[in-house]
Amino acid sequence: TTASCWSGRSPLRRGPGGSPGHCPRRPARPRRSVATAAVAVRVSPQEMQAFRDYGESWYHSYKGLESRFQPEEPLARQPQVTAEARCKLVSWLIPVHQHFGVSFEALCLAVNTLDRFLATTPVAADCFQLLGVTALLIACKQVEVHPPSVKELLALCCGSFTAEQLYNLERIVLCRLCFELAAPTVSFFLEHFSQVRLQQQGTNAREAADARSLAVGVAELSLADCAFIKYTPSLLAAGSLGLADRLLGHRRPLDLRVSGYPEGLLQDCMDRLQVLVSLNEQSLPLLLPPEVARKCPWLRGGR
Repeated sequence: TTASCWSGRSPLRRGPGGSPGHCPRRPARPRRSVATAAVAVRVSPQEMQAFRDYGESWYHSYKGLESRFQPEEPLARQPQVTAEARCKLVSWLIPVHQHFGVSFEALCLAVNTLDRFLATTPVAADCFQLLGVTALLIACKQVEVHPPSVKELLALCCGSFTAEQLYNLERIVLCRLCFELAAPTVSFFLEHFSQVRLQQQGTNAREAADARSLAVGVAELSLADCAFIKYTPSLLAAGSLGLADRLLGHRRPLDLRVSGYPEGLLQDCMDRLQVLVSLNEQSLPLLLPPEVARKCPWLRGGR
C-alpha cells in the first residue's frame, strides 16, 4: 500500500456533529526506521539537568508566545476550503508524517503554518493539498535533520503538482507569515509536562511514558478537528495528558495545576477530547505504540 493522494476513507472523525473526513491508505512502512513521536523518548542525564536549569523559563517563554501564533478562525476567509476539507487534509498529513518518520513537533508546526496561512489568504480547493505538503516541508526544514525531499512529497500527490509550484507556494507562505515560524506547539508542552512529572518524587516512569504516548495520539486527533483550534497548545497538552491518565487508570496522575489553568477550563477541554476519542475508537490504536494500545481495551480497534 502506498500513500496516494486522497484515496480511501479517513480513519479520523471530527467531534460532535462532524462528519467523516478522507485520507489516503496508510503507507506500508516508514521511509526511515525512526521512532515516532508517540513512542516514549529516553531522556539523558544531560537533558534532565538542562530541564532542571531552564525548563521553567522555557515554559513561561513559550506560553507567553501562544497568543501571537494562535490562528483565529482560519476558515473565515476561505470561500472554497471547508472544515471538512481541512479535516481531510490533516487526516492525510498524519500518516504522511509517520511514513517519513518525522517528529510530532514537525506535524504540529505544519498544521499551525497551514492554519495561520488560511487565516490570511484565500486558497483554491485544487491547491489545498499542495499547501499541506508545503507546510509540512517548511516545518521539517525547521526541526528535522533529514527533511523529506520535494520529490518525495510530490510523489504522494500523484503528480498533480510540480516542484516549481511548490517552491512558489513556499515563498508565498513564508512572506505571508513574515517568516515567523517558531510557534509553540502541543508537542513542546507535552514534553514539558512529562518532564515535570518525572521530576516529582515517587513518579512511575512507565506510567509517565504511557500517558505521554496516549496523549500524543489524542493530540493528533485534535489537530484534524477545527473545534480544537480555539484551545492553546499548552491547554491541549495538559488536557490530553489528564485524559490519558484517566483512561489508563493511573493511580498517580499528573497534577494538572502545573499548567496554570483553572480546573473548569481543563475539565472542559478534557471532556471535549474524550468525545473525540469515543468517535475514533477504531483509529486511535493506529496512532499508538502497540504496547500502549494493548493497555486500552476500551478501544474497539485495539491491537
